[in-house]
Amino acid sequence: MSANPLAPPRLRTPDDASALTARIWPASATRTDDGELVVGGHTASALVEQFGSPLYVVDERDVQARAARVRTAFTEAFERIGTRAHVYYAAKAFFTTQVAAWMTEAGLRLDVCTAGELAVALAGGADPAMLGFHGNDKSDAEIARAVEVGLGTIVLDSHEEIRRVARAAAEAGTVQRVRIRINSGVHASTHEYLATAREDQKFGIPLSEAVDAAAAVRAEPSLAFVGLHSHIGSQIFDESGFREAARRLMDVHAELVASGPVPELNLGGGWGIDYTEADSAFAPEDVAEALATIVAEACAERGIPVPEVAVEPGRYIVGPAGITLYRVGTIKPVALESDDGVSATRTYVSVDGGMSDNARPALYGADYTARLARTSDAAPILTRVVGKHCESGDVVVHDEYLPGDVHRGDLLAVAATGAYCWSLSSNYNHVGRPPVVAVADGTARILVRGESIDDLLARDTGVVAGSGR
Repeated sequence: MSANPLAPPRLRTPDDASALTARIWPASATRTDDGELVVGGHTASALVEQFGSPLYVVDERDVQARAARVRTAFTEAFERIGTRAHVYYAAKAFFTTQVAAWMTEAGLRLDVCTAGELAVALAGGADPAMLGFHGNDKSDAEIARAVEVGLGTIVLDSHEEIRRVARAAAEAGTVQRVRIRINSGVHASTHEYLATAREDQKFGIPLSEAVDAAAAVRAEPSLAFVGLHSHIGSQIFDESGFREAARRLMDVHAELVASGPVPELNLGGGWGIDYTEADSAFAPEDVAEALATIVAEACAERGIPVPEVAVEPGRYIVGPAGITLYRVGTIKPVALESDDGVSATRTYVSVDGGMSDNARPALYGADYTARLARTSDAAPILTRVVGKHCESGDVVVHDEYLPGDVHRGDLLAVAATGAYCWSLSSNYNHVGRPPVVAVADGTARILVRGESIDDLLARDTGVVAGSGR
């Protein structure tokens, strides 16, 4: 079958529009003998019958296995060069008290960036000493709380934070460990909104000011300088950016070692995952080995000790382990002409969620893979999966081939939604955020309760209790 001329070059016409590519879907994703999608031992229909739709589903065992794999990869790679590696889970990707517990059990530390994320980490039983606190605009209250609970490290994002954190630590009568976030100037190969080390943006202290910033930290008796921090962006597949950032940081690191101890180097996270078959994600072992080699060679060239190294993956650990289940509604074929004047049809497939549960396509054109929960022998058609919100940009999957017999009432699954979908969810159009369910070994349990209309009305001070039902 020839490709639809409206399809992007990356999207090939599938031989089987029901096939599940293993690297995109949760580890437990499969199909029953009669073709229904199964995750964690539960069919899609059973999950929706019990919990409703839309529904976030997280493969608990896959998350745990991915966390353990990352930790093992970095531990072994950096042991080979004579040092230790610390893996921080980036909570912003997806965070609940139970996720905090999973990460702790896997031997990971936690990276938080707000008072809310800190509260979730502590409620999940995390050791404060194993936490790092990010953020470009930490409030005085957030800094004071971090110092009060004995937070492991605070990442300083500006010159003024040096003074503010020093003051909070002095008032608490303690010495606070800190890192300095450096804007390395590396232009990562990713979307502009995901690049976090370019010169003209809000994060970090310029590389040229790093030595002066470290001197200011060292001059504060209430601060302990741990080292530099770098994060060049997210969803990156080209390793050259990581290599260049590490090289630039090691130049400054070596200069700082000459004037005092610099025990650690934090290289951040940001390596991508497979959302579509066109993507090609790094294996964690390859990332760990590459970074260990860079650090070892840089230290040998400069004649300095190899520091302990920290990394901060988030998306890699939870992204592929999650899916979102939707109920299909309106089907709308739209006749169009391609750029070269060829007539073609794009079929709009509406679902009962949208940009309120997955903002990423609207924010920066993120691509996803979708499959019907059932199998079908119908010829594939080019579709655009869209939501129910009052925005033309309310797109869930921009381009996907689905079976031509897709119809109202079908269940549709979108892969790799474990990261940044629930985290970025909203109540736009007064739609309640969906529940999050963890599945494992045939059991299913709610991680986050979904929001009802009553929940939405409960916050509206003009509503008399019960009047809007």
